[in-house]
Amino acid sequence: MNRIEKVRETVDAILLNMTDNEERRCAYIHLYGVAQASALLAKKRKENIELAVIIGMMHDLYSYATMDSTDHAYKGAKMANEILESLKIFTNDEINMICTAIYNHSDKSIVHGALDEILKDADVMQQVLYNPLFDIKKHEQKRFDNLMKEFDIKSSI
Repeated sequence: MNRIEKVRETVDAILLNMTDNEERRCAYIHLYGVAQASALLAKKRKENIELAVIIGMMHDLYSYATMDSTDHAYKGAKMANEILESLKIFTNDEINMICTAIYNHSDKSIVHGALDEILKDADVMQQVLYNPLFDIKKHEQKRFDNLMKEFDIKSSI
């Protein structure tokens, strides 16, 4: 089994334990939507697609698993570290890259490393594309505008 599927099994096991069906639905849509957007962005930017997908799947897992978004980036990075170490299929460098991206993903105004930026952009992309009739959050507008330029899309959603 490849590493993406191994992580997906772990993520699914956590999500299946959620008691609130609506929140579970939201978790699947958001985590796997961000994972798919991460794959697209990693492919376009010539970055590690496998790690980008895994980062996308895990980035808000803590929030959904605990129904607590307080310090979710920090706590999510810690949770991801524990999960990835227990799987014993990643190097320490890979675990560090994954957890750093998760840790940094909430700060959309600062530019971090390549995988961090893929996650931030994928997070914004998924939220906007989930329902294009919703207003784009003010703090995400510039990042979304830059994505539209990157994909050479003239009209805004």
